[in-house]
Amino acid sequence: MEQNESGMVEKIVALNRVAKVVKGGRRFSFSALVVVGDGKGSVGFALGKAQEVPEALRKATERARKTMIRVPLIEGTLPYEVLGVYGAGRVMLKPASRGTGIIAGGAVRAIMEAVGVSDVLAKAIGTNNPHNVLRATVEGLASLRSAEAVSDIRSKKLATPRK
Repeated sequence: MEQNESGMVEKIVALNRVAKVVKGGRRFSFSALVVVGDGKGSVGFALGKAQEVPEALRKATERARKTMIRVPLIEGTLPYEVLGVYGAGRVMLKPASRGTGIIAGGAVRAIMEAVGVSDVLAKAIGTNNPHNVLRATVEGLASLRSAEAVSDIRSKKLATPRK
């Protein structure tokens, strides 16, 4: 887990070398898939492409900061079970009891660490392509709503206030 000077958590999910075949041979460029989060409920991701790796990473982190979303968390886990879908990628996210840890692989783990979730169970279904798994995870997290948000929409009062 890499934390920079502004307190943001940056995780590289995938770094890919892409070759374009031209008359004189091959031209190489790099694409970087990066997740950025504050560890307190905000997370964003982006893809950066460039001729050099550091430049691709810089572009990706800049774009990821601009596309951050808020995720409601309850005591270090998710409020309820959710299924995120993007293309062929499906990601099931389940809240877990304290002390469970992050039971998830690759792209899902990177997002959960960046958003600040400490206990969660996750399973990627259908594909293991990091791009689609990442987008499916973010779709699932974006669809989560806090009890306060739902009570406001329904014009109801919460029985007991939640943290």
